[in-house]
Amino acid sequence: MKKGFDNELYVKLQTETIKKRIAMFDKLYLEFGGKLFDDYHALRVLPGFELNAKIRLLEELKDQAEVIFCINAADIERKKIRADHGISYDIEVIRLIKSLTNLGISINSVVITLYKDQPSVERFQEKLKNMNVKTYIHRPTKGYPTDIDTIVSEEGYGANPYIETTKPLVVVNAPGPCSGKLATCLSQLYHEHKRGVKAGYAKFETFPVWSLPLKHPVNMAYEAATADLKDVNMIDNFHLDAYGISAVNYNRDLEIFPVLKNILNKITGEDIYKSPTDMGVNSISKCIYDDDVVKEAATHEIVRRYYQAMTDYKLNGSDADAAERIKLLMNELGIDEDYIKERRVALEKQEKEQKRVIALTLPNGKTITGKETNLLSPASSLILNAVKELSNIDDKVLLLSPNVLEPILKLKNTSLKDHNVLTANEVLIALSICSVTNPVTEEALSKLGALSNLNAHATYIVEGEDLRIFKKLKINLTCEPCFYDDHIVK
Repeated sequence: MKKGFDNELYVKLQTETIKKRIAMFDKLYLEFGGKLFDDYHALRVLPGFELNAKIRLLEELKDQAEVIFCINAADIERKKIRADHGISYDIEVIRLIKSLTNLGISINSVVITLYKDQPSVERFQEKLKNMNVKTYIHRPTKGYPTDIDTIVSEEGYGANPYIETTKPLVVVNAPGPCSGKLATCLSQLYHEHKRGVKAGYAKFETFPVWSLPLKHPVNMAYEAATADLKDVNMIDNFHLDAYGISAVNYNRDLEIFPVLKNILNKITGEDIYKSPTDMGVNSISKCIYDDDVVKEAATHEIVRRYYQAMTDYKLNGSDADAAERIKLLMNELGIDEDYIKERRVALEKQEKEQKRVIALTLPNGKTITGKETNLLSPASSLILNAVKELSNIDDKVLLLSPNVLEPILKLKNTSLKDHNVLTANEVLIALSICSVTNPVTEEALSKLGALSNLNAHATYIVEGEDLRIFKKLKINLTCEPCFYDDHIVK
C-alpha cells in the first residue's frame, strides 16, 4: 500500500500542540472526539496513519493525564452497538478502561450523562464498582442551551457532582457521539473556577481537518462517515471574520459556538477563543506528504461508505437518506459506484459463472476472485486463492488435505445437520491443522497478514462468520446491496 501520511511526525506535532494548550491553564479538559483505539477511518483515509495513534499520544502524555469516560444513559438502556466491533457502548467503555489501565494510563471515572432513571444504568454502575471505577450521574442541564444564566449556576452545572481530578490534563472520551463529553467538560470548568482553579477547555477532533480545503476528499470522507448524523462541513465564518483565514469546521460546532462562547465567558470571565477552530488541536495537514495518495484513499472511502449505507438500509431499513447524501458527495467528485475497480471484476465474473463472487486487489495490483463452489463460500475461495497467489503456489496445488476436510464435512452434514459450504473460519482452522504437516500450507497461512488494508468487493451482502473473518483480517470490504440467495441477473 502506498503511503502519504507521516505518523511519527503526527505524534510528535500533536503532542507538542497539546502541551502548549495545557500550559495556558492550571488544568485542561480536552474533549477527545472519535475512537481512542482502532481508528479504521483515519487508517483508510490517511495511508500511513497508525491504527492506535491516539493511544501513542496518551502514552506520551500519561504522566500528565487522566481519563474520564462519558456514556449516555439512553445508550446503555437501548444497548446501542458500536458497529465496527459489534459490541454495546457500555461493554466498549469497560473494554477501553481495561486497555488503558494495562498501558499505565490513569482512569479517573465514568460519567453517565442525560440520566432519566433508566433501570439498566444501576446494573452498569455495579459492574464498574466491581472494577473499582468511580461513576458519576449527570442529569440534563437545566436551561440548556438558551438560558445561560441558569446553565452557569447552581441549578445548572452546579447540580452535577464535582469530579475530583489530580492531573493537569483531563481527557474526556466516549464510545460514540452524543455521549455528553462537552457538557461534562463545561460542568467541570464551572466547579473548578468556583474552587479558584483556572481550568480551560479544548477539543481534539481528527476530522474534519481545519487546514485542508473544504472539498478535499479527506474532509468529504468525514461527511460520508457521518451521513447518518447529517453532519456538513462548512467554512468557519467566526475564524474568517476574526483572522481573515479560511478554516473548515462542521455544522454542529458552528451552530453551538455562540452558546459555548457565552458559557465559557460566563464561567471564566474572558473570551479565550474567537472561533470553533481556535478550540481545536489538529496537526493532520502538516503530516500529509503525498496529497495524491491521500486523496485517492479518501475518495475510495467515500464510495465504501456509500455501499455501507446501502447495505445497512437493505439489512435493517436504516436511513435511506444517508446513502443519498453520500451519493451527492460522489457526484461532486465526478465518480460513481464503479470507482471501486474490484466491483467490475466481481460482477463480470458473476455474470459469466452465475455464481456469487468476491474480488480482491493484491499489493502487486492484481485483482483475484473467489466464487461459491459445492465446498466453499466465496469468502473461503477468495482467501485460499489470495494466499496461494501471495505465496506463488500453483493453483492446482491443494492446500487442504482431504483427510482433514472429510471429518469436518461429516460433522457438518450429519451431527450438525448443516449442509452449507465451509465458511472462511472453518477453512482457516483446516489450513492451520494442515500446516502442521505441510510446509506449503504453512507458507500460505503465513501470508494472511498481507491481506490487511486490501480492498475487496462482493456481489452480495457478506454476513455471519465470513464477515467476521474479513473484519479480523482487516480487509476493506464493500458489498452489492443484495442477499446471497437473491436471483442472479444475467
